[in-house]
Amino acid sequence: MRKIFTPDHVDETADAVVIGGGIIGVATAFWLSRAGLSTIVVEMKDGLSTLTTTASIESFRAQFTEPAMAALARESIEVWENFAEVTGLEGYEIDLHHGGYMFCTLEEGMVDAVKETVAAYHAVGVTDSEFLTGDEVLRRYPWISPEVKAAAFRAKDGWFSAHEVTQGFARAAEKARFYVRTRATGIERDEKGVSAVVTDRGRIHTRVVVNAAGPFAITVARWLGVELPIYQMRRQRVFVAPHPKIPQNAPLTIDLENESYWRPETGGALLGWHDPEEQKTEPLEDPQGDWDFPAFNLEMVSRLSPFWTEIIDDLTKDDLSVYAGQYVHAPDDQPIIGPVESVPGFFLNCAYWPGVMLSAASGRWTADLIAGKMKNADNPLRLTRFEEGIEAPRGSFFRGQH
Repeated sequence: MRKIFTPDHVDETADAVVIGGGIIGVATAFWLSRAGLSTIVVEMKDGLSTLTTTASIESFRAQFTEPAMAALARESIEVWENFAEVTGLEGYEIDLHHGGYMFCTLEEGMVDAVKETVAAYHAVGVTDSEFLTGDEVLRRYPWISPEVKAAAFRAKDGWFSAHEVTQGFARAAEKARFYVRTRATGIERDEKGVSAVVTDRGRIHTRVVVNAAGPFAITVARWLGVELPIYQMRRQRVFVAPHPKIPQNAPLTIDLENESYWRPETGGALLGWHDPEEQKTEPLEDPQGDWDFPAFNLEMVSRLSPFWTEIIDDLTKDDLSVYAGQYVHAPDDQPIIGPVESVPGFFLNCAYWPGVMLSAASGRWTADLIAGKMKNADNPLRLTRFEEGIEAPRGSFFRGQH
């Protein structure tokens, strides 16, 4: 049965409606389908995972110090490593690479912080994260700057195709249908809670609505008078065309001081940089990259990986592509998952900067909360945690950067 299409008119009823067809929304629909719920996903763009998901660097890591984030990451990685078996799609490939993640410092004063962070990873179960001295980094990766002082490294971190993951979840969601070019415009409620999702192609009657709308989650919540404590920021990425001097056996390599990073990609590389001048924005349907961002990004990554200075002279404008997405941040830089208690039937799976890497587990958590398999009191990422004063340890490197 064809599942992804543009309808003339939407189905009139569903057990659950997910607003947002990025990797988070589609993963949620997969697990809702597994739980036996007929599910409809509505996505305003022309295809699934074409707004923020496609602007990701498509990486994953287990190296978090926050217990909930580490739990989501470890569970999601297990799904990535066994995707065909989990989804039941025999032989399905997601272009999985265990290239590793390496957080590097060139500052002597940061060495103890790196050691402490690796110990914190171990404390939440990420025991295969390694502390590397500068000499150990250079023995493994001699193209790193000789000024490197230390690094946190996990060999089993890596990257995959977020597009293939999204499409795989959609194909495997037997009780789900995915409507693209279909814009949700409101949510109706009655004395029992949510009662319908209104779209530009008709009304879908339902008692469960999941807000997985990425940077538009704040807009969707306001339809029900709910103010979420979140904000959006643009994040840019650069693709560099294949070049013989780009080491393809490199891990995702991060400079902790200037917050730039890169990883190999099909003979070339993907680069990113946390521009400190980037400001909060309103939700954007078509975020655009800046034409001069690649030059700044290349300069930033050259500090830790000096071979980039040699490559820069060979590059032309046609060798570079810049694109942009939006990250969504909550006050503690963790996602918000679970019910909105003031509106029965309204659930959240939003506020992600690391949505691609956490999507598999966060989708299951959301489905389990809806199906009653998980109690919200046992959910550390519930919305009420802010008013309850629950605080997570804040020690992970690069919180909210990629």
